[in-house]
Amino acid sequence: MSEVVAGLDLERLSRIAEHLDTQYLSPGRLPCAVTVVARRGQVVWQQAQGLADVERKVPAEMDTLFRIYSMTKPITSVALMQLYEQGRFLLDDPVHKYIPSWRNLQVYKSGVYPDFVTVPAQRPMTIRDLLSHQSGLSYGFSCRTNVDAAYRQLRLDGHSGLSLEDLIDELSRLPLEFSPGTAWNYSLATDVCGYLIQVLSGQPLDEYFADHILNPLNMSDTFFTVPGDRLDRFAACYQHQPGDTFSLQDDPQTSHFTRPHGYLSGGGGLVSTIGDFYRFAQALANGGELDGARIIGRKTLEFMRMNHLPNGADLPSVSTGGFSETPYDGSGFGLGFAVKTDIARSQTIGSPGEYGWGGMAGTTFFIDPVEDLLVVFMTQLIPSSAYAVRQELRALVYGALVD
Repeated sequence: MSEVVAGLDLERLSRIAEHLDTQYLSPGRLPCAVTVVARRGQVVWQQAQGLADVERKVPAEMDTLFRIYSMTKPITSVALMQLYEQGRFLLDDPVHKYIPSWRNLQVYKSGVYPDFVTVPAQRPMTIRDLLSHQSGLSYGFSCRTNVDAAYRQLRLDGHSGLSLEDLIDELSRLPLEFSPGTAWNYSLATDVCGYLIQVLSGQPLDEYFADHILNPLNMSDTFFTVPGDRLDRFAACYQHQPGDTFSLQDDPQTSHFTRPHGYLSGGGGLVSTIGDFYRFAQALANGGELDGARIIGRKTLEFMRMNHLPNGADLPSVSTGGFSETPYDGSGFGLGFAVKTDIARSQTIGSPGEYGWGGMAGTTFFIDPVEDLLVVFMTQLIPSSAYAVRQELRALVYGALVD
């Protein structure tokens, strides 16, 4: 008889390591894989596999530091909603109430930068539009429209030395992809949420995070800039190449993450360990609290993980872009997370109401409130869509549930 812990069969969970090794690590498709599976508030299975730095032959460990990129977004969203709980703003407040230069945002009609033809937005952008990616903003890497081409030209990616104030200023002059609330598009909106946190709290984003989320949860290995004394734990990041190989994309010794390099990105700027991110995810799974430290109210979190798309729509029916950190089918979107709405349509095992997000270099997490289950996975391969590891991981984890 296999050992069962918190209703999970350990022998079945061990298939995760075997699968990752035979399918991804040994064939050289992924550099490393670090996984945590927890249920009912308890870590049931965890393992670090592969190399955090292939060139230097440094093994991945449970305390390896990873670029979590867009897994920064849920942290930023929770931080902003902490201020909502203090009555600092309302979700239907127009963004221009706090960013006056955004009062008369225009919507793209035709043309190329800087000669855009625009029309006025049908209504002002609200803070909920930002949190739910219904703002009309975009990302330069989308490579889909003349608007996101302007983002690339202006280098609005956080690595060009722009300050957060500069970003907000540039965005005020660019047209939106669509009128706020009429569609969904993955975008710089969460970076704008980071700016709003600074405006509403009077603190720089990194200080606010430290005081209100990272220190209370004892997340001592999560930061925007890797400290010099922890560089030996910082993973290399790789780029997927044709033929299912990869090449070095960001050397940990010379990475821009080792020094201040532009604005503090609430949309993708954090570096963390799987243990630290597990603490954040477990606080959410517990309804907003961990080890006596409450970072968000239970009802606030329930509200955040509802589907906030119009009329309960799912992403395929309202999305304008082709990419985000979740498969679209069967998913809606809340305030900072994707939310599973239709399990059969998603074609991936799970429960209604499951929520989570991922990052550009393949990191991911999800929380299943029905099963009181959470999974965090870390690797460093861009783009995250190179392989279907996230969906395979779900099949392996749910296959180990026995009660």
